Amino acid sequence: MEISLADALKITSRAEIGGMIQVPIQSKEFGRIATQNAKNVILQKIREEERKVLYDEYYGKEKEVVTGIVQRVMGKNVSINLGKADAVLSENEQVKGETFQPTERIKVYILEVKDTPKGPRILVSRTHPGLVKRLFESEVAEVKDGTVEIKSIAREAGSRTKIAVWSNDPDVDAVGACVGMNGARVNAVVEELRGEKIDIINWDENPAILIENALSPAKVIAVMADPDEKTALVVVPDYQLSLAIGKEGQNARLAARLTGFKIDIKSETQARESGELYDYDDEYEDDEYYGEEENGQETVSEQEAEVIEEASEEAENTEADEQAEVSAESGEEEYEGEN
Repeated sequence: MEISLADALKITSRAEIGGMIQVPIQSKEFGRIATQNAKNVILQKIREEERKVLYDEYYGKEKEVVTGIVQRVMGKNVSINLGKADAVLSENEQVKGETFQPTERIKVYILEVKDTPKGPRILVSRTHPGLVKRLFESEVAEVKDGTVEIKSIAREAGSRTKIAVWSNDPDVDAVGACVGMNGARVNAVVEELRGEKIDIINWDENPAILIENALSPAKVIAVMADPDEKTALVVVPDYQLSLAIGKEGQNARLAARLTGFKIDIKSETQARESGELYDYDDEYEDDEYYGEEENGQETVSEQEAEVIEEASEEAENTEADEQAEVSAESGEEEYEGEN
């Protein structure tokens, strides 16, 4: 409690502003009610400090993954014991189709910690993309130490996740580090996520290359991206169109979330019919053919001009001789006729 400096000086002459003084209390003179009140105040202060310590501890673990034990299912929510406190896994943060049994150990992502009069209220999630990121950090040493960086994550919980990774060390393969020997690292994450499929791609600063990688495993013919409008037109072979779009549009949807671009996917035939894809290869070949033809004409005119002229003269002489022979034969026939 606080008292004024004047009252403190009445108790001791050493009192000063900001200092502490001890006041003797004759507790034996207290009645039963006063003693009970003092006890309640002390216990309340202790509980408040315990709640504050607990809140600070879990508040520092926000956006982290912790392991908890399923206690009970409360309607559509699940109560999870994290050790010193209980957390709530709400229906919206549960993966569709997942079921939990009491005493089962699961890993959850701490979304938010709220301070309440009854203690910290901890909200956890199994669907947040941050869960996948933290799981890779725990499994992949290169991700934890910053050698490999997870640039972007797009997730449809329980079905498929796409991750774009980048290596800060040219000697380290980002995708290979996350996959691990015989897929050991990524399989550990998949097992924790109960079979959720994970696609790992290379991040690239070039939007066109990034979009092409994001649409894997589909092959891409051309990508025309507009960084300002955040839109992109992707042309794929006709037989790859359904693979690029994915089941119920999942592959295209995840690629759009991963890259931040609005992606329009068209087949090669559709793009050519709409005039959005030009036949650059054919045009190049035509130009090359015409160029060779022109160069060939110039070469002939320069190097073989004399040969051509001589051949022309010989042809003219031959033609003149044939005409002379024809004329001579005609003259002989006329002469015989007169005789």
